[in-house]
Amino acid sequence: MLNPEMHLNREGKPTALRDGFGKAIVELAEKQNDVWALTADVAESSRVHWFAEKFPERFVQVGVAEQNLAGVGAGIASCGKVAFISAFGAFNPGRNWDQIRVSVCYNDVPVIVHASHTGITVGPDGASHQVLEDIALTRSLPNMSIFVPCDAEEARKAVFAAYSKRKPAYIRTGREKMPIITTAETPFEIGKANVLRDGSEVVIFACGIEVYHSLQAAEMLEKEGVSVAVVNVHTIKPFDSETVQRYASKCMLAVSVEEHQINGGLGSAVAEAIAEKGGCRLVRHGIQDSFAESGEAPELMKKYKLDADGIYELIKNEL
Repeated sequence: MLNPEMHLNREGKPTALRDGFGKAIVELAEKQNDVWALTADVAESSRVHWFAEKFPERFVQVGVAEQNLAGVGAGIASCGKVAFISAFGAFNPGRNWDQIRVSVCYNDVPVIVHASHTGITVGPDGASHQVLEDIALTRSLPNMSIFVPCDAEEARKAVFAAYSKRKPAYIRTGREKMPIITTAETPFEIGKANVLRDGSEVVIFACGIEVYHSLQAAEMLEKEGVSVAVVNVHTIKPFDSETVQRYASKCMLAVSVEEHQINGGLGSAVAEAIAEKGGCRLVRHGIQDSFAESGEAPELMKKYKLDADGIYELIKNEL
């Protein structure tokens, strides 16, 4: 287990997680000549334009055709390459789930699906683009690993981790800039959650950008005498049930926090782990089986109580 807080970055410059992904695949391709990148008419938005500029011979632009994105990626991967297919989460895996299921996962080929715009922080684009079901979609697929990094540094590590497995994988990032809260030295082990803050009364299991907000909420609660642990579940599949069960056994309240539907995502995975071995009461916090509204990212985070104040308020009420 991590020594809590030892590896936290207190002065990280806000950076979009998609930037961490885009720079990482260039870095990886400089070392590995079997790395390819593909996109569906959103090279700059999904941050694969840097790859295209440096490795045009290993880049494929399929146009507005996400099903082809997965199919062509699977074809390249079946020829001994590792294909990173990158587009908005609403369309990749939202629109091409069937091709990912059959061409990628059924054939068990190394295609890494990258979603550059996920969750409500897509903001003004509205419900059609605010994909909130993607973890549930990919979590149900055999052979698929799922990475939900908390910052740009973890997004970089997720790229290298996914490549090392040479199997299907999903990397979930967002558009908004977020503080970098981890460091290059922070461990990143597939299927092993990181305890970023220890505590004995409440445990927050968070993924993605909600890790940052959960750490802030925990500090607010500490000032009122509430001991709160924060666990960064950067890998949803394979899932670290052991860490979840350990903290659910020693705390009196567990809270899962995700920028995703509460059904089928992190909260469901935590509930399954606790149900199998027992533990404290769990409150799942996220989008409550609804579509979100259009608005600026901070406004939506506040409305759906997914910012630090919202998480703090939820826990105070539950206690």
